[in-house]
Amino acid sequence: MIEPYNAVGLIPTVWGIQRREEILRNIEHHSHMIKAATWLAGLDLPVRLVAIPEGALQGFNDEVLDEDHVDYAKTCAIDLPGPESDALGAIAREYEIFIIAQAKAKHPEVEDRFFNVGFIIDPSGEIVLKHYKVAPLYPVEHSVCPHDIFDWWVERYGRTLDAFWPVADTEIGRIGIMMANEGSYPEHARGLAMNGAEIVYRASIPHPAASSDFFEIQSRARALDNNFYVLSPNMGTYYLTADSETPIDTFGGKSFIIDYRGQVVGRQEYGGVSTSVCGPINIEALRQHRARSPWTNWMKDLRTEMIQLIYEKSIYPKNLYLNREPMKHAEYKKEVTQKQIDLMHDRDIWKKPSK
Repeated sequence: MIEPYNAVGLIPTVWGIQRREEILRNIEHHSHMIKAATWLAGLDLPVRLVAIPEGALQGFNDEVLDEDHVDYAKTCAIDLPGPESDALGAIAREYEIFIIAQAKAKHPEVEDRFFNVGFIIDPSGEIVLKHYKVAPLYPVEHSVCPHDIFDWWVERYGRTLDAFWPVADTEIGRIGIMMANEGSYPEHARGLAMNGAEIVYRASIPHPAASSDFFEIQSRARALDNNFYVLSPNMGTYYLTADSETPIDTFGGKSFIIDYRGQVVGRQEYGGVSTSVCGPINIEALRQHRARSPWTNWMKDLRTEMIQLIYEKSIYPKNLYLNREPMKHAEYKKEVTQKQIDLMHDRDIWKKPSK
């Protein structure tokens, strides 16, 4: 039986990087935050899990500045494992915690490309899961995702849930990752749930999604739909570069710990300075709910033969970057976004507006 424990989500100040070596400054900042947060949250229940939001290691300069993909892969993307994950591993060992984090990272078999990778480190300091983001926020993000090189990915990893929505079966529960925009699509949460997830990481979301309540609505819905916990720590103050003196609240706070009934058990509205959010995790209660509820454990009643009809026709193009580097913002809007809107109109899924 897994005893109840507290999970902590960091809401850190971050300095955007221009070269790989600058990442360790952010990790040093996180280490001080973890020291304080685990002590304070540990006054209530033992802290077993700390989530560091997407962007907290490197910032988002590749996206904000529309940087060249290959250049960023060579100068800023990291290896996993590598010095950065080793530094986080040392923190995990010191505090005997699991750490969930994210980085723009390279794949050892894909040259001159980087991916958006979420990863889990166990209390021994080892990486026990890597999740390659399957739904980047286009046209903003420049990272490659598995669907962009779909044929290669399936040949390498297989056409399975583990290939796209892996879940780590750990001593504190089954943990999966659904970063930021992935949570905008119910299918990615359901993929994790069908693969056994009990705790899901979902971070970060900038304005206007945070201030418009998209972040909370989506995260709570995903938790309720699938009866799992969702950890949603958002980013704090953002400095564009290491030497910048201009703090920017790009993300707007709104951080949550959400339980398997979609209820918020930890909330932090503010995100303007480094802070954290904390909430209890009770895996045994979740498992009891799934086993005993006659109604609100909906997954047992999925009519899969009918649901399959919804997805028989493909929509977004696979293998987009199998033979070319990712597009910059303007090209993507023209060559992909507009064509996808046209497709929805041509199939009469969406009716065209009058103008």
